[in-house]
Amino acid sequence: MAIKTYKPTSPARRFYTTSSFDEVTKSAPEKSLLTEKKKNAGRNNQGRITVRHRGGGNRVKYRIIDFKRDKDGIPAKVVGIEYDPNRSAYIALLNYADGEKRYILAPLGLNVGDTVMSGANAEIKVGNALELKDMPVGAVIHNIEMVPGNGGQIVRSAGMEARLMAKEGKYATIKLPSGEMRLILANCKATIGQVGNLEHEIVSIGKAGRTRHMGIRPTVRGSVMNPNDHPHGGGEGKSPVGRKSPLTPWGKPALGKKTRNTKKQSSKLIIKRVN
Repeated sequence: MAIKTYKPTSPARRFYTTSSFDEVTKSAPEKSLLTEKKKNAGRNNQGRITVRHRGGGNRVKYRIIDFKRDKDGIPAKVVGIEYDPNRSAYIALLNYADGEKRYILAPLGLNVGDTVMSGANAEIKVGNALELKDMPVGAVIHNIEMVPGNGGQIVRSAGMEARLMAKEGKYATIKLPSGEMRLILANCKATIGQVGNLEHEIVSIGKAGRTRHMGIRPTVRGSVMNPNDHPHGGGEGKSPVGRKSPLTPWGKPALGKKTRNTKKQSSKLIIKRVN
């Protein structure tokens, strides 16, 4: 795990950094676990742009990831660690004892040749998936289910980890990476360990073209638009927002406004919110 820097042979190269990919051991993906990834450039089924600043980018295949870890009781050997263009984390290719192959998120410390397993009989070690009720309090976990059987939905990006703080009745208390404390059903599954590729957050993009390769198009500031295009627009020279708070192009409060529905049914499961 290291960051690769370059000599400043051009203005873009001066701040351009990449991961050294030391953990990656396999370059070609498993063909049986690939599928098409269609692009819609931020447009809906009517062809209208519903998500701005999306489009272009490199053509990529989607890697089918096993977020459910529902192959219980069958050991699997780690064949390789791969780069995945669709996510910040690396992925690990597993070869199960019955011959099936699956991808999982590669946790920190999982190496080629290791054996992982899921289910109630699995050991408490990195890469194994168990229900929260079968884990010891204090365990570091990731890829956590919100609904039993739905597959992991939270704590899946590079370097993320959550912690199992307590177990009481049918609920387990989880401390999320944001600091939020939340109750989750104890029969939900999670994977032991921290997601790998820790240095992802300190990689410097370095140049505009690199974001275009990711499918991200340029973003124009509202303050340089005309007043009929954005609430922040207009004025002579550089002007302040001119409103009580920053607004979206459609006049809704932005940058700090809480958008969560206060009547959401799951709100009662949140013990401590993040300020």
